[in-house]
Amino acid sequence: MEIRGDCKLEMAIAAMLVLLFACVELGDAATAVDVYRLIQYDLAGVPLGSRFSAVNHHAGSSLSNSSSSAVDLSRTFAILPVRDLDVSTVQVDDYVLIFVITPYWAADFIDEKQPLGGLLFLLPQAFNSEKGESKGDTDSSEEEAIRNKLVQLERLLVHANIPYPVYFAFEGEDLMAVLADVKRTDATGQPATATTGGYKLLVSTSEARKVASPSITNIEGWLPGLKVEGDSNQIPTIAVVASYDTFGAVPALSVGSDSNGSGVVALLEIARLFSNLYSNPKTRGKYNLLFGLTSGGPYNYNGTQKWLRSLDQRQRESIDYAICLNSIGSWDNELWLHVSKPPENAYIKQISKGFFDVAEGLGVKVGLKHKKINISNSRVAWEHEQFSRVRVTAATLSGLSSAPEFLENFGGLSDSRHFVSESAVIKGVKLVAETLARHIYGLDGKNTEIFAEDSSLAINPAYISSWLSFLSQTPRVAPFLAKTDPLISALRKELAEHTVEVKAQHENLDGLFTFYDSTKATLNIYQVASVTFDLLLLLVVGSYLIVLFSFLVITTRGLDDLISLFRRPPSRKVKAA
Repeated sequence: MEIRGDCKLEMAIAAMLVLLFACVELGDAATAVDVYRLIQYDLAGVPLGSRFSAVNHHAGSSLSNSSSSAVDLSRTFAILPVRDLDVSTVQVDDYVLIFVITPYWAADFIDEKQPLGGLLFLLPQAFNSEKGESKGDTDSSEEEAIRNKLVQLERLLVHANIPYPVYFAFEGEDLMAVLADVKRTDATGQPATATTGGYKLLVSTSEARKVASPSITNIEGWLPGLKVEGDSNQIPTIAVVASYDTFGAVPALSVGSDSNGSGVVALLEIARLFSNLYSNPKTRGKYNLLFGLTSGGPYNYNGTQKWLRSLDQRQRESIDYAICLNSIGSWDNELWLHVSKPPENAYIKQISKGFFDVAEGLGVKVGLKHKKINISNSRVAWEHEQFSRVRVTAATLSGLSSAPEFLENFGGLSDSRHFVSESAVIKGVKLVAETLARHIYGLDGKNTEIFAEDSSLAINPAYISSWLSFLSQTPRVAPFLAKTDPLISALRKELAEHTVEVKAQHENLDGLFTFYDSTKATLNIYQVASVTFDLLLLLVVGSYLIVLFSFLVITTRGLDDLISLFRRPPSRKVKAA
């Protein structure tokens, strides 16, 4: 009898465990995805970007009815596909405000008029740098429209102080399935809460901390020119420079394939081409070539300024002119040569004519743009302006016809590999290399091709493609790059393959900026049941346990023992009697 009772008790315990496991399964994560946090930084003490990082809210897809005070969205983490946003610009007095207008969102949530638990923007896979796709026939008008939305959305988010977490993720099968379920729930008009159930979104991370002493690293390498014996004059120098770091609304996704990955790739290929020429004394030019990979580009080219100041005065004075490469991977038929000195200047005339002549032979067009700099203004629009400030003739070759605004167009979300053309980079390399070669070897005005196809000096498309792919998968926001970062080591090593006297210069970024860490996290999405379901489940489990207990007592001890459990025990006086 005891054995039968024990067996039945074990069966009851097993049944309870199965029921418990079923309950736990209801709270398992539906999916886990990588999410990328909106930048958090201070500019001259003014807090900007997303000021929080932890998330523990219910998912929502609809921010309609936000004007109703009865709807509290302070505990809602809204999921918004970027492709569904309708972005328009509205001029208000002296400020340009960007309103994102959809059936689900109002601008009030950005300018803090309405409380919100957080935002999760979903990006199309075309903007995923890990895809590694180059620009081609798949570049549709829809993708261009989304790209334009991202440009305006970034402008809004970067310059706003947002008092809740904002994350980005890429559209995926699991995440889109969750969004579809959330939309169906929201369509009923009941927001997801603890009482209605739905999906719970959780990002378990500590709040962001300040990045201590953010540094910038400049890398330089030289190709010494051929000095004529008995000539005491210093050999002139031509500098080729490109800024390699990026800035964007989402640091972990700021890969800057065009700005300025294309410029860095072009510089490395030009260094490789001229290293082949300079390795032979018979073809070594009478110019030194200085190659500089600079950092701090988004911050008024702070790294370029520090690098120029670090150069020996004689080295700086020996620079005949400098060519800065910027965003040359997405132009179609025209590149722009930006200068600070007037076009009538003799040096500018010489430089521009060299580019015009080569461009004509290549069947491309180069336009000249003059922008006078204001020495008293610390704002630097182009990298060559830092050279002009130390009285060195310089120009910037770019696919951009006008200078980008402060902290804009420096490799943000819209600047992915998908929108960069390798052929555009190759044509840019050909243009610069041939122009420099004609100047160095005194071939100006002559239709001579130095780096001809199918020759030992031909441009290497595979080399350009591999480096473009690498940079397009590598976020390069300077404050988050350590001095020993693999990217910096790779750039230094590659430059050392083609030049000599390679060295890296480490400097602190100017104190105008304060950056915060926590740029990437994992979002866990849990499917949770409503409180009503929990209460019903509790009632069912409780009833089952009561019935099971009664059955076990009756079958093992009898009905009398079960009834005795509910009888009132005799008082102490009765026992004493």
